[in-house]
Amino acid sequence: MDIDEWRMKIDDVDLQLLKLLNQRAGYALEIGRIKKQRQIPVYSPEREQQIFARVTAVNAGPLSNAAVRRLFERIIDENRTLEKEAVGEI
Repeated sequence: MDIDEWRMKIDDVDLQLLKLLNQRAGYALEIGRIKKQRQIPVYSPEREQQIFARVTAVNAGPLSNAAVRRLFERIIDENRTLEKEAVGEI
């Protein structure tokens, strides 16, 4: 394949990632609403550590575990912001 074909593949993956990231964000909003009803804090460091452990345990590369963790830290941070908005903390 040439570079344009590879870029088309990346473009397709980007659209899939966007769809999945928005789906995950929607779930985070629902969790934020539940946390508000139950008066549970938005920030859950234990849960975040579980996520990092799970995704790095199944990571087959070529991304390093450190890179995967950084990506998920960013995703979780953005989802936490959504949760805080849902519970009125922002």
